[in-house]
Amino acid sequence: MIDPSGPARPDDPDREFTGKYEEAGWAGAWLVDRFYCEVHRLLLPHLREGCSLLEVGCGAGFSTQRVLPWLPKSSTFVGSDVGESLLHKAAQRNPGACFARQSVYDLALADKSVDIIVMLEVLEHLDDPCRALLELRRVAKEAVILSTPREPLWRFLNLCRGKYVRELGNTPGHIQHWSSGGLRRQVAPYFEIRATAQPVPWTILSLKPRP
Repeated sequence: MIDPSGPARPDDPDREFTGKYEEAGWAGAWLVDRFYCEVHRLLLPHLREGCSLLEVGCGAGFSTQRVLPWLPKSSTFVGSDVGESLLHKAAQRNPGACFARQSVYDLALADKSVDIIVMLEVLEHLDDPCRALLELRRVAKEAVILSTPREPLWRFLNLCRGKYVRELGNTPGHIQHWSSGGLRRQVAPYFEIRATAQPVPWTILSLKPRP
């Protein structure tokens, strides 16, 4: 997907969250397309007329550009993030979509008030993933679609392309690391795992909130 705003500046404070879209190259773009094909496949059974969807950690709105066309016209959508500049970029990329500044630790929503929550590439950035999962379980009524990088494959592929060598392949900002099995164990106390997808180099889970 081509970004009409152009590539990120070297001093862009949001580059950590936009680089994989703006600087991916053809191979990276192909991997990202495969990732979203799997997100769509897991999300599709939950999309129906009148459903509500919250995207937590929408970032600069690249993921929103993928998700919005999948939604039925009668559905409602809100994108959320903690970064003010990220939300400004998301709104520019997605005219007419609704965005709100809020933390995954404290969503300004009632219990079981949203049919579907999508949270892609966020959990690995959080210092308290358990608290975030509890909040997702509180708000989600029907389903949560969640993804994280798949370790150690993610780091290995970074090293293969000569990225983040001093960090042993760890992407800046990633403070949590899960294999596919590790992520399933992490979410199991809070969610029933309905389905798993493993497009290289990610893990994507379709989750049902536990009571």
